[in-house]
Amino acid sequence: MNAIAAIVVTYNRKDMLLSCIERLLGQKDAWCDILIIDNASTDGTAETVTPLLNERVRYFCTGSNTGGAGGFNFGMKKAYELGYRLFWLMDDDTLPYPDALLKLLEADRALNGTYGFLSSIALWTDGSECRMNRQKIKKAFYKRIELLKYGLIQIEQATFVSFLIRAETVQQYGFPIKEFFIWGDDIEYSRRISVRGGLPGYIAGQSQVVHAMKENTGSNIALDRIERIDRYKYAYRNELYLYRKEGICGVFYYLAKCGRDFFRVVFQARGQRARRLGVLLSAIWRGGWFRPKVEYPDPIQRCHSSTSD
Repeated sequence: MNAIAAIVVTYNRKDMLLSCIERLLGQKDAWCDILIIDNASTDGTAETVTPLLNERVRYFCTGSNTGGAGGFNFGMKKAYELGYRLFWLMDDDTLPYPDALLKLLEADRALNGTYGFLSSIALWTDGSECRMNRQKIKKAFYKRIELLKYGLIQIEQATFVSFLIRAETVQQYGFPIKEFFIWGDDIEYSRRISVRGGLPGYIAGQSQVVHAMKENTGSNIALDRIERIDRYKYAYRNELYLYRKEGICGVFYYLAKCGRDFFRVVFQARGQRARRLGVLLSAIWRGGWFRPKVEYPDPIQRCHSSTSD
């Protein structure tokens, strides 16, 4: 067994999943096992990947659609129990460059393991920045300015699109919150580690992936497509939990953000204004009562297998 598990969460995108697996198996000068975490797909994903399964490629079904948050929670628990040292998280539409993992491991060595998480540069299909995966750079990143020669910049938050974390960090900070379902689970998790926990995260600028989303628009409730509006009920609910954990400054930031988005809908929405505002306001209300618990791994369940990079 390798020391590194690539945890790939998938749901009804078997073609994208196959492309992701191909890229992972094609990594140069770095090896990882692949844990496919299927959120109970109905498109034949299980049958499609069966011929690929072996000691390096494993398949697990969550039993129901638990969303991205539930999938990563499930996958990280599996990786921890199996004894992996490093967890490399990504969606099924993530296409790593051939040296993406190698560059992450070089960053790991440059930092001597003293970091909370590492995040690759995520590009869209045309080579431009993938706006959905923009990391938040720490204002005082210049205090570690010497790390720029390694392509490392200190950050406060990142998404689960090529996100590397050590098992020891998971032991200390727990798993992503599965109740988030979608949206914000990765932001909460990375901020739990770097902002509230004080363990810095970094962009590994020499590690790159393509996030093959259909559109490169980021998230904006005022301008997003009608069929995606209901997803924002998770975004605003989850963000209230997140920023409430960061004290009064976090709450004020959240309220200011919601106020900005309210006026964006009023003045910029191209249709369905009432529906968009209803989702926003109801999500804020539900967020006030949202109190999920963070789960932590049980060291007794961890398999201490012999691993190698």
